[in-house]
Amino acid sequence: MGKKRRILIRFTPPQILALGILAIILIGSVLLSLPAASSTGEPISYLDAFFMSTSAACVTGLSVLNAGVHFSLFGQIVILMLVQVGGLGFMTMATLIALVLRKRITLKERLLLQEAMNQGSVEGIVRLIRKVLTYALAIELAGAVLLTVRWAFDMPLGQAVYFGVFHSISIFNNAGFDLFSSLPGAQGSLMAYVNDPYVNIVVIGLMVLGGIGFIVIADLLDFKRTRKLTLHSKVVLTATGLLILLGSVVVFIFEYTNPLTMQPLSLPGKIFAAFFQSATTRSTGMNTIDIESFRQATQFFVIILMFIGAAPGSAGGGIKITTFAILLGAVITMVRGKEDIVFFRKRLPEERIYKATTLTLMSLILVVAGTMILSALQDGPFIKMLFEVTSAFGTAGISLGLTPELTSPSKVLMAILMFVGRLGPLTLAYALTPKGTKELYRYPEGKITIG
Repeated sequence: MGKKRRILIRFTPPQILALGILAIILIGSVLLSLPAASSTGEPISYLDAFFMSTSAACVTGLSVLNAGVHFSLFGQIVILMLVQVGGLGFMTMATLIALVLRKRITLKERLLLQEAMNQGSVEGIVRLIRKVLTYALAIELAGAVLLTVRWAFDMPLGQAVYFGVFHSISIFNNAGFDLFSSLPGAQGSLMAYVNDPYVNIVVIGLMVLGGIGFIVIADLLDFKRTRKLTLHSKVVLTATGLLILLGSVVVFIFEYTNPLTMQPLSLPGKIFAAFFQSATTRSTGMNTIDIESFRQATQFFVIILMFIGAAPGSAGGGIKITTFAILLGAVITMVRGKEDIVFFRKRLPEERIYKATTLTLMSLILVVAGTMILSALQDGPFIKMLFEVTSAFGTAGISLGLTPELTSPSKVLMAILMFVGRLGPLTLAYALTPKGTKELYRYPEGKITIG
């Protein structure tokens, strides 16, 4: 036991997080490749099982096989467990087990939790994890009950309960897997409920709560006692609201007259569809209208939203909404001739700005390189390649129909993109590079002409 602990200590927190997610993916791929996981009793190929396990553990939702059609009850439960562990984070789940067994949380484990939750310090990290687990399970339970009540009118009660639980966990964890393709005459995802205000409101609520992150949820629930919100929560809530509103307006305007998407809907149906598609693009992957039939202008705007992603500390991917806010703040600051980025009368440190710029550039390079490689491996329109790669990196799970047609090398590429998107490019970079040492000197300052 002591030897194992010494070996573990040699790894940095980013390395342990990367290895932990990889271990979950490999375990899931073995389980999904079993005959019992297939709806036909015939085992699926290991590569397909590996892809589906990666998509579930990285809470993406891209599928080469349909979860509701090609997998048995056992296979669907495996996918659901991978989504739950992937959404909450394996370190959070490990902490839950330790708390249940009354084991002490070591400093090394607290450092891992700090890295997993994107926190600045280890102070109060175990208390935060307790809140995360409590809030997540409470929200998922509430979502399951609300969805079960509605779907009990459309299917047998037992099936409604199962669908309610499955989709509540899938939506809140931003995974986007659905089982509706298994129903007779199904349209896929939630397209049958495009005009249903009850389902739209419940699902959008789950998507938004899952996308803003556990840190913000904890802050909101403590607001009654503290009467204040942290700067992080203010930025996340403001940016989330603005992006959802902007996305809704863009989708509404561009798709209003599209006969394949929103034109046949009533005005309330158009409004719900626009808000739903705006909320889902940054993390979840569900849809109530056919995104493959979107106009190319709308599809490109969806790509931008997927690249931005959700908030830090959530199950969503992308560069994160706070990173986008910092970049936008930097632009505004430069245009106004100011020196400091200021949000809500708080000045941001330069280290945050460097990190946001680095993360965005690394992510952009990754998406561009991934799109170029996928274009070389697959035949199809460029917009589909860019869309699919961004969806994988942003763990959004929305597809223009290319994922089921992927070749074997393309599946491996997309699995890598999902893994990097869930882990985060910076975390992966820290995991692959040796720990840096503080420089003892600084070079003289130089100037480069810009613009």
